[in-house]
Amino acid sequence: MEIPVDLLIEKTIIVVLVFTVSLVLAMYSTYAERKVSAFLQDRIGPNRAGVFGLLQPMADGIKFIFKEEIIPATANKYLFILGPSIAMFTACMSGAVIPWGDYLEINGKQVALQVTDLNIGVLYIFAVVSIGVYGMMIGGWASNNKFSLMGAIRASSQMISYEIAMGLSIIALIMMTGTLSLREIVEQQTTGFWNVVYQPLGFLIFMICSFAECNRTPFDLPECEAELVAGYHTEYSSMKLGLYLFAEYINMFISSAVMSALYFGGYDIPYIEALGLSNNVVTLLGTAFFFGKIIAFIFFFMWIRWTLPRFRYDQLMHLGWRILIPLAIANIILTGACILIF
Repeated sequence: MEIPVDLLIEKTIIVVLVFTVSLVLAMYSTYAERKVSAFLQDRIGPNRAGVFGLLQPMADGIKFIFKEEIIPATANKYLFILGPSIAMFTACMSGAVIPWGDYLEINGKQVALQVTDLNIGVLYIFAVVSIGVYGMMIGGWASNNKFSLMGAIRASSQMISYEIAMGLSIIALIMMTGTLSLREIVEQQTTGFWNVVYQPLGFLIFMICSFAECNRTPFDLPECEAELVAGYHTEYSSMKLGLYLFAEYINMFISSAVMSALYFGGYDIPYIEALGLSNNVVTLLGTAFFFGKIIAFIFFFMWIRWTLPRFRYDQLMHLGWRILIPLAIANIILTGACILIF
C-alpha cells in the first residue's frame, strides 16, 4: 500500500515535534526538579549557568556526552549497551498515540495533532511500558554487580505488580467509555464531565501506580541510594547513565499526559465554544491547556518526591497486592453495577 507523500511529510513533522518536545521537557524537568526541591528546602537551586540557571540542563547534557565512558571488565558488553537503549526507545515510543490537540485546518485539510490514532491506543501504551522494564532488567544483569542485579529484580517485580492494579483501574474506565482509543476517550469528555468525576477511585489507583511505574518516590526502591547505591544503573557512566535518567523523566512526562487525557479531558477547555473563536485558535489553546495539565502533574510528582519518605520493600508489595488490586477489582464491580442501573 502506497502512502501519500503529503501524509508522510505531515506525520514526519508531528513525530519530530513530539520527540523534540519530549526531550526538551525531560531536560528541563531535571532543572524543575532542582528548583522545586530547593524551594521546598528553602534553598536557591541552580543559578550559575545562564539567567536563573536556565542553561543548567544543557550544561549537564554536555557533561554527560564528554564524560569518560566506562564499561566494567566483567560486564556483558552488548547487553550493557542494549539496556539503556531499550529504556530510552520505549519511553519515546509511548507518546505516539497521545492526542496532543484537536484538528488544525491547513489549506483546507484537517491535520490531527497526533502521530497515530490507534483504536487500541491504551493497550499500545501498556505494551510499550511493559517492554521498558526489560531495559532495567538487562542493564542490571549485564553490569555483573550485585547491587545492580538487586535493583533490576526490584524494578521488574515492582513494575509487574503495579501494572496489574493499573490495568484493572483502566478496565473500569474502558467499561464506561466503550473504547480503547485515547482520542475517542478525550472527545467523549468534551461533551460532558471529565472522567475523574465518574472514576475518582480509578484515577487514584492509576496515579499511585504511575508513581511506581516511573520509579518515583515513594516507590524508588529499584535505585534507592540508602542500600543499593544507585540500583540497576550503578555501573553506568557518561551518556548511557544519561539515557536511563532521561528515560525516567520522559516516562514521567508521558504518565502525566496519559492521566490528563484519560481523566482530565486532555485538550478540552470547558465552555470555550462560547467565546466564538476559530477552530485553529481553539485547537492551539487546547494544546496549551493540555500541557498546562501535564506540567501540573509533573510538579505533583516532584512535590511528592521531596515530601514523602520511601516505602520499605514489604510495604510496597503489600500496598500493590493487598490494597490496590482488591480496590481496583471493587471499582470494576461498582462501575459495572452503575452501568447496569443507570
